[in-house]
Amino acid sequence: MTEVESIRPLAAVLVSAVATFLIVASYRRPNVREAWTVLAAFGKFGIVASMIPGVLDGTVYVTRMGTLVPGVELALRADPLGMLFAVLASLLWIFTSFYSIGYMRGLDEHGQTRYFASFAASLTATMGIAFAENVLVLFVFYELLTVATYPLVAHDETAEARAAGRKYLAYTFGGGVAVLAGAVLVFWMTGTTAFEPGGIAGITDDTGMASVAFVLLAGGFAVKAAVMPVHSWLPDAMVAPTPVSGLLHAVAVVKSGAFGVSRTIIDVFGPAGVSELGLGVVLASFAAATFILASLIALKKDHLKQRLAYSTAAQLSYIVMGVALLVPHGLIGGLLHIPAHAFMKLTLFMCAGAIHVETHTDHISKMAGIGKRMPLTMTAFAVAAFGMAGLPLLVGFVSKWYLMIGAFEANLAIFAVALVVSGVLNIAYFWPVIYQAFFESEDEHDAKPVVDADLGGYWGTKEEHYTPEGATEAEKLADGGHTQEEDDHDDHGHHEHHEGPPEGGWERAGWRGGETTWFMLFPILTIVSGAVFLGILPGTFFLEVIQMVVELATGTEVSR
Repeated sequence: MTEVESIRPLAAVLVSAVATFLIVASYRRPNVREAWTVLAAFGKFGIVASMIPGVLDGTVYVTRMGTLVPGVELALRADPLGMLFAVLASLLWIFTSFYSIGYMRGLDEHGQTRYFASFAASLTATMGIAFAENVLVLFVFYELLTVATYPLVAHDETAEARAAGRKYLAYTFGGGVAVLAGAVLVFWMTGTTAFEPGGIAGITDDTGMASVAFVLLAGGFAVKAAVMPVHSWLPDAMVAPTPVSGLLHAVAVVKSGAFGVSRTIIDVFGPAGVSELGLGVVLASFAAATFILASLIALKKDHLKQRLAYSTAAQLSYIVMGVALLVPHGLIGGLLHIPAHAFMKLTLFMCAGAIHVETHTDHISKMAGIGKRMPLTMTAFAVAAFGMAGLPLLVGFVSKWYLMIGAFEANLAIFAVALVVSGVLNIAYFWPVIYQAFFESEDEHDAKPVVDADLGGYWGTKEEHYTPEGATEAEKLADGGHTQEEDDHDDHGHHEHHEGPPEGGWERAGWRGGETTWFMLFPILTIVSGAVFLGILPGTFFLEVIQMVVELATGTEVSR
């Protein structure tokens, strides 16, 4: 790799930072405010995309800005792994920007200037995470991302939203403290925190201290990756507007956690160093337990965003497990699941948001026959759900294929079995949504057993706030549910609504896009098309740059 001094990594970070101030300054002119959002999104992606040819040819673009603390440089570095995250985040921000305009206007949401400004600030921090040259710079942007996304989580300003925001801060700042402690240990042991493909030289000379540093770094990043048992902030954060849920689950926050774990394994300790410490299997085991248990919990959730939240906790752990296998195919599968999950999960959340805006329906048990009201939206949902389950011709199949090969390559077939079980559970919790939408009518339908089954104990945790219809107010409160007054508000606490079909049934929308505004429908259809394209033709930039990362980290040539 050849390093080249360039302003472009810094410019990619600053574009959305400048847009944050322009958005705030344009608070009285919504069209101008939203134009700044879209222009910044295109500008950021254009700057990042301009570095793709050079990175693929072995060039690393570096912006040096002085010293952060003695011995640690304040620098940004666009290397192959950073470009993977940066291209993904900047590309999907374009579509999320258009979708946000349709969503926020469709619900006539309050605080839209704060929302768009916080969104831009979040992408600034995300790009800083992608291009951080060392662990300490990564930590700074990691914490800035928490600060920038807090107003989005607490956007509704209800008691529930504020509680979710406080929990989000407590968990993610706690994870950040662990990352900082790990960074200090790495510097103390090696005299540097700069990322180095294959690991920092001498990092494992003191195996005891190295093990502590690895646990701190991987554990701190695992908080935002929602690895159990530090996952519960994520379902609670679903009180946020749906585009924020998409940001949290598909583009920035949880991906920054998975990205941090990947950086720790690939560029701080190296796969060989983690193997020497014997901690790869431990981390992979936590990840496998997470994607099984989170999938089981998802089976119980009737609220669509809650089900998607636990699905995210499960899917992010595929990434963690893959890189923790420490073998080339496992690393490829884990890293490839970063874009794979992003395209599929962002589609699912956007579909959930469109359903909410157009029908005020959030619960799966109220969606019988909704496929005729929103055929394109629900078709996109079905395609993305099948991709999450790993069906062929979709990008989720490609990443899981590599993960399966990686499990056998590492002589850990138990993880391949766990992947199969998880795939079955994916089908089990997504199929009721699709079946309700397309194969049942609003007049005659049965509640789905996987929704109503009493799994008991841990599976019925407080994240599911809703009790059956017909329960008295006292019964609802005793069960930890909502009162009727609370149930008469949407998930933002502002608009009264009635869930489910109107009197007379769903209106048939047809297949020409009349089901919702094109501000929302165009991003949904484009992103789900990306999931299909990457499944049929996986050999795109993402796979090529991932193979470069793996070759640099392992010293093993990967067939292309």
